[in-house]
Amino acid sequence: MQPHTASQSTTTGWNFDNSYARLPQPFYSIQNPTPVKTPGMAIFNRAFAQSIGLDTDTLAGPEGALFFGGNQLPPGAAPIAQAYAGHQFGHFTMLGDGRAILLGEHLAPDGTRFDIQLKGSGQTPFSRRGDGRAALGPMLREYIISEAMAALGIPTTRSLAVVTTGEPVFRDTPLPGAILTRVASSHIRVGTFEFAANFSKPEELRALADYTLARHYPEARQADNPYLELLRSVMTRQASLVAKWQCVGFIHGVMNTDNMALSGETIDYGPCAFMDHYDPATVFSSIDRQGRYAYSNQPPIAQWNLARFAEALLPLLDPDPETAIHLAQEAISEFPALFQGYWLSGMRAKLGLFNEEAEDITLIQDLLTLMHQQQADFTRTFRRLLSSGTLAQEPFFADAAFTDWHAQWQARLNRQPESFHESEAFMRAHNPSVIPRNYRVEEALEAAVTQGNLKVMEMLLEALKDPYADIPAHEEYRLPPPPSEYPYQTFCGT
Repeated sequence: MQPHTASQSTTTGWNFDNSYARLPQPFYSIQNPTPVKTPGMAIFNRAFAQSIGLDTDTLAGPEGALFFGGNQLPPGAAPIAQAYAGHQFGHFTMLGDGRAILLGEHLAPDGTRFDIQLKGSGQTPFSRRGDGRAALGPMLREYIISEAMAALGIPTTRSLAVVTTGEPVFRDTPLPGAILTRVASSHIRVGTFEFAANFSKPEELRALADYTLARHYPEARQADNPYLELLRSVMTRQASLVAKWQCVGFIHGVMNTDNMALSGETIDYGPCAFMDHYDPATVFSSIDRQGRYAYSNQPPIAQWNLARFAEALLPLLDPDPETAIHLAQEAISEFPALFQGYWLSGMRAKLGLFNEEAEDITLIQDLLTLMHQQQADFTRTFRRLLSSGTLAQEPFFADAAFTDWHAQWQARLNRQPESFHESEAFMRAHNPSVIPRNYRVEEALEAAVTQGNLKVMEMLLEALKDPYADIPAHEEYRLPPPPSEYPYQTFCGT
């Protein structure tokens, strides 16, 4: 059974213009999603759907479930599975959309272009013996975390809907099947360029680079060397993105090159999690046994991934191989300082510092060292700095070493022209009160998967909508996990 295209008279708001499908054929395979038995709407992101010009009343109902389940194609869709390669835990391999179908590119009323992708929509030529399906738990997990990241102000793919399929998927045990509709600025990855460099013709690599420039970095086309400017532009966005991750304690968990989007958005929420007590070596993913993608390793891994992007671009950087390598190395060597600048800016904001002083890095590192030594909660510690009158009520803040640090911080605040009231407002806007605590996420997924109860997840999502506000009704979502929740581990979900 193949999905059928909806009537053009259907008023759903879809407005497709599928530019990626006009690239050379090696970059994708034409592929319809595989229809499912009984698609049913688990959750629909009504507010986001409305913001991109979709008819929420229609799509929230049975007709939407048909679209998001892959049983019916939206008008104008041109489904494809994208080809890409990638380094997974440092090892190069051929990949591709093994369980995802790109329906096409939806144009919002303001002209913004969004990829609409079904994740868990059946086998493709890139499935590599997989079933092409997804389980309900991991799809709801991506929905929760991606929407939390968006509320935190961190560039991210978004989740439009999750539908149940009425069919089981078989992992260690049978699990209820589901399909996530993921929305992205694009799904062009570092791994897409690795595929082009290794398996395509030179003119196809150039076509991909030109397409990426036009779609994401049109201003770079005016540079003397547009492809070098593309490398630098992607590097800048990634440095900013990973700095934002570090400032909220987010650990991606699987920073393979196929999971680095050239748009600068966070993509793929498989084994990700948020750090509770501060420890730079924190790893949650069950498959990351060596700690390659630990919290403290995220910046250097980002640079490593960008070096693979630079390698793929070498034929375009300069006709002379040695010159091309020199240009690439020179650009990549700038990443640590670029990241450090973004990270320092973010950490200064968390401490209410408006201006810059050379000693700020020491002030920040001293606090982090104390937090690590005493296993202080990352999110709660920074938020509690706003409550100076009651700090001593908690053991960490009563410690003599923290008292000394606090005096230095207060002296630093007093050296800037802004008032403490202004610093407090600055801090409040950069230190979340609520994050998707791992135990709360697991609680929501357990209720949804084992009991069919989505209320727990809906309540969690409501608390995550405004993470920088102190809302009394959401107090329970601000609490760190009980000791019984340690150690915490995440799984890939594939």
